[in-house]
Amino acid sequence: MIDSRKLKEIVKLMVENDLTEVDLSDEKEKVLIKRGSDAQPVVMAAPAPAVPAAAPAAGTSGTAPAAPADEDSDLNAITSPMVGTFYSGPDPESPAFVSVGASVGPDSVVCIVEAMKVFSEIKAECAGTIEKILVKNGEPVEYGQKLFLVRPS
Repeated sequence: MIDSRKLKEIVKLMVENDLTEVDLSDEKEKVLIKRGSDAQPVVMAAPAPAVPAAAPAAGTSGTAPAAPADEDSDLNAITSPMVGTFYSGPDPESPAFVSVGASVGPDSVVCIVEAMKVFSEIKAECAGTIEKILVKNGEPVEYGQKLFLVRPS
């Protein structure tokens, strides 16, 4: 499994050098990262377990209502550095790492993302107060998906 720090560094290099695709592989793993002007970066790791997509609830359309633009404009987003499963706490019996109203610092662990049986602690990387938790425990998350919104302190 590729280290999330290495993955972040690869994405950073892609942005700095205006690359649209990077394909890395060895005998154990393969990573393909694509980015384009009309789509978010896509990260594929093989072999990866298939995760079924959640269907919209009955009576709703596939689109969510748009939030007022200025309501969240002053908030920082904590995003997922990888594709995986979101866990709010270290195990099912433990309380969540953070809740709405909790103060966090750059090194505060806010959740865990599990990918291919590897559990990666996700740090806030900013200081402030948790305003919104955008993902439920056990939900699948995508690379770059917003997990939390933080009001800077």
